[in-house]
Amino acid sequence: MTTKPVLAADTLREKYAARARAVSEGASSSCCGSSGSDPITSSLYTADAAAILPEAAVLASLGCGNPTALAALAAGEVVLDLGSGGGIDVLLSARRVGPTGFAYGLDMTDEMLALAEQNRAAQGVTNVQFLQGHIEAIPLPENAVDVVISTCVINLAADKGQVLREAHLVLRPGGRFAVSDVVVQGSLPAAIRHDMEAWVGCIAGALEEDEYRRLLAAAGFEDLGVEVTRVYGYGELAERAQDEGAQARLGALDNSGGRLVSAFVRARKPR
Repeated sequence: MTTKPVLAADTLREKYAARARAVSEGASSSCCGSSGSDPITSSLYTADAAAILPEAAVLASLGCGNPTALAALAAGEVVLDLGSGGGIDVLLSARRVGPTGFAYGLDMTDEMLALAEQNRAAQGVTNVQFLQGHIEAIPLPENAVDVVISTCVINLAADKGQVLREAHLVLRPGGRFAVSDVVVQGSLPAAIRHDMEAWVGCIAGALEEDEYRRLLAAAGFEDLGVEVTRVYGYGELAERAQDEGAQARLGALDNSGGRLVSAFVRARKPR
């Protein structure tokens, strides 16, 4: 079982607001460090995908995977991105579902929503809407979407079970849950879960795989699957840590018997 986060929603909001402001001012940073070489967030999108989007959408990405490349989106589908940030996955989804489909983005941060809307306007995309709110209380009706996507956001939620119940609620029967998330295989030491920088940096909130599966099933999902897309070396993560204490704790993970991965987490709402 995981512990609740030590960071309040306001702290997370400010972290991502700062990211949006930095991108708007032309800076480049990541959720785990200060350069584009971050082991979690770097090199997630192909050059072709990045080339068709505003640079600000790409720079604002704080994800740990590319769910649009894994979700097999089809023309005419309605997609919801939880924690949509600067809008990169919403804009890619809108292209994939075409003019007969639609893509929603949900985010709690004013600055990210403003940046996303700016990126939408730059693309001239009309089948997109960005919504303000929390992923624990999705502001859409029941049975509203065909696919729920997300990248490296659910792990930051205090009540992950509630997020999954909300996702199940807004999906239509037969709808797909298709997210990229940081997952622990084995166990993660308690010290990491209480490290504030690690939490914001997409590490400490990671669910253990068995717990992720249990919560999905409890929310009503079936056809569960967890596919590893990246394995993170603790040495490279320690290099990105913000203080010596975090570096020492991450270094100790080598002896923990567990590992930290990015994974594509799939599930389906029964018909």
